[in-house]
Amino acid sequence: MIPKSSAPDIISSDNASTNIEANIPRHLAIIMDGNNRWAKQHGLEGNLGHKQGAKAVRDTVENCVQAGVEVLTVYAFSSENWRRPENEVNALMEIFLESLTAEVPMLHEHNIRLRFIGDISAFSPILREKMQQSVEDTKNNSRMTFAVAVNYGGQWDIANAARVLAEKVEAGELNASEITPELMQRHVSLGDLPPPDLCIRTSNEQRISNFMLWQMAYTEFYFPEILWPDFNNDALQEAFREYGSRQRRFGRTSEQIEEAEG
Repeated sequence: MIPKSSAPDIISSDNASTNIEANIPRHLAIIMDGNNRWAKQHGLEGNLGHKQGAKAVRDTVENCVQAGVEVLTVYAFSSENWRRPENEVNALMEIFLESLTAEVPMLHEHNIRLRFIGDISAFSPILREKMQQSVEDTKNNSRMTFAVAVNYGGQWDIANAARVLAEKVEAGELNASEITPELMQRHVSLGDLPPPDLCIRTSNEQRISNFMLWQMAYTEFYFPEILWPDFNNDALQEAFREYGSRQRRFGRTSEQIEEAEG
């Protein structure tokens, strides 16, 4: 559990971007969609689309660091993705393991801390060990946090937080009347970090697919047509420009925002 003082106000306007560039979100979330379609467009097997997608992840991590993003969270494997063909799931696990082995030096080079969110108990022992070792190896890095959602679902996340709180009530450590949105916030994944300011879903699919349902209550959404393997720094900067053009009100009126900024 995290200390109360470290949890952000979940609906406060203080969650707005405070980076050097006004159009840079503190926390960027990405639903990486379109690997299979990209492969089909190029006459390739789907696994090669996932490999190209892994390269796009690396490039995006580096581009986000350079832009000044504080937290980058990517949706790598949802709890529903187990329904995909077995050969595709196996290939994804292999690519994931290869990427962990290859990319930790890059994370160190850029002073990036790696975290995972989701139920990792379903993965193989060798993959879990590699994940845990990668987290341990990068835990002292501080320039950016790179969070990878694997076997993750937003409903699972909320239910897991509710279960923990229920156990505290059952043990007499907490009264049910003390459960508040702020307390729930401290028990969901990444509750110690700012909530996402911007969520990008590539390939123009306009849904969030059970991703960070609690955390994205006030997130801005952007749905470009580009497929994930083609996502590059130009596409990232375009997303930032779109984000920077929006007024984030957090329940207030435009006049209140303008008065506060004036």
